[in-house]
Amino acid sequence: MSTVPTELKYTKSHEWVRDDGDGIVTVGITDHAQEALGDIVFVETPELGRIIECDEAVAVVESVKAASDIYAPLAGEVIAANTQLADTPEAINTSPYDLGWILRLRVRDNGAFDTLLDAAAYTQIVAEEG
Repeated sequence: MSTVPTELKYTKSHEWVRDDGDGIVTVGITDHAQEALGDIVFVETPELGRIIECDEAVAVVESVKAASDIYAPLAGEVIAANTQLADTPEAINTSPYDLGWILRLRVRDNGAFDTLLDAAAYTQIVAEEG
């Protein structure tokens, strides 16, 4: 069973979002997503300073099974990327909510965070996918 921390927000496309305060959020992929992908072998993170729109593809995670786009859960500016994933992409498999974070955004609209799914709603979506 996948872990779904209650303090995070989620997207239907299996990204998690942590509110770091001051209009900054950290984004990664969920435990469920990394389990579905299998062993992650490569991560392409976005460029610093990139301005992104909500639902725009911002990163790529490749596993032994497939490559998957990672979508921006909110609009904003990329202020950090987890460059350590270049050397240790498997951190997403072992620690998706901590070491496996992918990017940090300065969010354009702080209120948009509240439109994301809570843990219960995300858990329901995962259950419905089977």
